[in-house]
Amino acid sequence: MSKISAVELTQKLIRRQSYSGKEEGVSEELTKFFRDNGFDDVHVDKYGNTIGHIKGNRPGPKIVFDGHMDTVPVTDESEWEYPPFEAEIHDGKIYGRGSSDMKGALASMAVAASNFKEKTKGDFAGEIFVAGIVHEECFEGVAAREVSAYINPDYAIIGEASNCNVKIGQRGRAEIKVEVLGKPAHSANPEKGINAVYKMCKVIEAIKNLKPTHHDRLGDGILELVDIKSSPYPGASVVPEKCVATYDRRLLVNETKESVLAPINELLEKLMKEDNELKVRAYYTEAEEKCFTGETIGGERFFPGWIFDEDEVWVKKVVAKLKDKGQNPEITQYNFCTNGSHYAGEAKIKTLGIGPSRENLAHTVNEYIEVSELEKVVDSYEAVMEALLV
Repeated sequence: MSKISAVELTQKLIRRQSYSGKEEGVSEELTKFFRDNGFDDVHVDKYGNTIGHIKGNRPGPKIVFDGHMDTVPVTDESEWEYPPFEAEIHDGKIYGRGSSDMKGALASMAVAASNFKEKTKGDFAGEIFVAGIVHEECFEGVAAREVSAYINPDYAIIGEASNCNVKIGQRGRAEIKVEVLGKPAHSANPEKGINAVYKMCKVIEAIKNLKPTHHDRLGDGILELVDIKSSPYPGASVVPEKCVATYDRRLLVNETKESVLAPINELLEKLMKEDNELKVRAYYTEAEEKCFTGETIGGERFFPGWIFDEDEVWVKKVVAKLKDKGQNPEITQYNFCTNGSHYAGEAKIKTLGIGPSRENLAHTVNEYIEVSELEKVVDSYEAVMEALLV
């Protein structure tokens, strides 16, 4: 086998630019690694998700190690101290777009699985899948639905950055549109129209007074205004006939599409009764994107929250193995959304997050990952396999 390290594979992945919908280069690198390093088979699905599979010689649980292949774009390469797609190493750090979020983790998962097969000679109970996921930056959990339908896993391990700590939950995310319809008129005669922006101002002020939901561990279910647009745009001598506000809603455990919209809709109904000129509705944003395979992926932007109990037996088994390897992980939760929205939030699959690097390096200029973190997390992923594939 042409064995390469997690550091070398991370560098190979960084050097293949992979903005959402253009992950084919990373898919090719992963496929080559899987085929050269002891994986039993490789599957690339209709969206381009790239899955390496190792099967033990005895029946047992299936674990999917999930890492997304796509990255956010680099807006200005000249702002970077080191080239964002060269994966240069300086002072023990690999620099490049996607190094922390999350090609380092994905490479480490692949190397750890190969190491585990080599060390055990395939003598273990269960199956290991390492999945490179497409379009996570656009749709957390949507492409992962195809992966879990193919694998039907018992456990999912999310590789998003955690400083090698154990994450047992996260808030989810939804994108909500609030749309007001007015009546167009020439701005020289505004009284003949209904200005949708003026109406929207009242709606926004009312929404600010909605009491957020709360979870003792995950915090508040945030509802934050992030964008507002009127039409026609650009406006010129016309009273705007439409205004759309976009809200980012951070979701808690067991919140549903219906329960999240219910208090907003109730408020909007009240406002319309008070103002017979007001026409307003709320709905989830729908979006779709092209995959590098030519398929279209999309859906509503609603990605559930989830959390597990740190005293569950399977969590304790993983933590115990990590400690056996000299690690002392904190048990906490992610502050951002991940593919766990599907595995745990939708499919109720036992899910943990363990990833190298710091959470605040994602999407930044001069993004990097420390070589020592990659070496540590390879041990972490092998510990997961030792704990759960018995």
